[in-house]
Amino acid sequence: MIRAAPRTARPPAAATFGLPALKGAALLCCLLAGNAMAASILFVGNSFTYGAGTPVMMYRAHTVTDLNGEAKGGVPALFKAFTVQAGLDYDVATETHPGVGIDWHLAHSLDAIGKRRWDTVVLQSYSTLDATLPGDAALLIDSVGRMSAFLKRANPAVTLRLTATWSRADQTYAPGGHWHGKPIEAMANDLRAAYDQAAAGAHLVNAVIPVGEAWTRAMRSGFADDNPYDGIDAGKVNLWGGDHYHASIHGYYLEALTIFGSVTGRDPRSLGMHECAGLELGITAQQIGALEQIAADQLTASGSALAPLAAVAAVAAARPAAPGGCAVAR
Repeated sequence: MIRAAPRTARPPAAATFGLPALKGAALLCCLLAGNAMAASILFVGNSFTYGAGTPVMMYRAHTVTDLNGEAKGGVPALFKAFTVQAGLDYDVATETHPGVGIDWHLAHSLDAIGKRRWDTVVLQSYSTLDATLPGDAALLIDSVGRMSAFLKRANPAVTLRLTATWSRADQTYAPGGHWHGKPIEAMANDLRAAYDQAAAGAHLVNAVIPVGEAWTRAMRSGFADDNPYDGIDAGKVNLWGGDHYHASIHGYYLEALTIFGSVTGRDPRSLGMHECAGLELGITAQQIGALEQIAADQLTASGSALAPLAAVAAVAAARPAAPGGCAVAR
């Protein structure tokens, strides 16, 4: 168990529209103005970012730039698909390596990461915080501090976000797991506390993205099963993959929706039940709608300000209809 510092007020989302409802052209113009120029975003992480073990890993890899030349799409490609459908212009890049934390990227990837001044960077570290000392936040805190300083030197205006990941079923239910015998939400809560400590220590991080808490919400709401070791309950989905460690398609999709809402300030529900990427990956319209609701609820509970749905709908209505009703660039 890590020892978390007392929580302080969460940093605001980069895109904040939590104002009293405005009507007509004024709000429409404000939302449209935010789309005028392409924003660059870099995802730094590991297999939890590139979608290991599922079709998400290679999904629309041509729509993002893999700095390692491995042609992986992953969660960044899902994010890209969401932004295209939302009428937002993001230049998305990814720098990932399996089984590592931010410390590895500091040792091996700074040349690639530092070739560009990024507008936004999303950082995701090792799933247990430290591969040799599970649950210990010290390495994460140090790595986030050093990586944040490096990115800020390249672009003082960069927006930095940390992705707090999910509880691993194998670490919770299998004997020998660091969180064995504890409730399924315990690991996600510990990870969130550690990422909060890292953000507070760096003084440069804008927000922690509550992916793990969104997973917990999906389980506690009855949408997802909370223990794959005893079978999946009828009518529920499994957020984990077959190794009870990585995510399933549904798990990565929820991760991407939560990141989308945090980074853009758009309500994930604005993508609608017929969101194209989800359908292409075999998720049903009803499941898409439920996952969007879960992501939106968790973001709101975590203090993210999301654009009012009515305002987003007005922007969408102002855009020309895409052929076939799907706006994802091919």
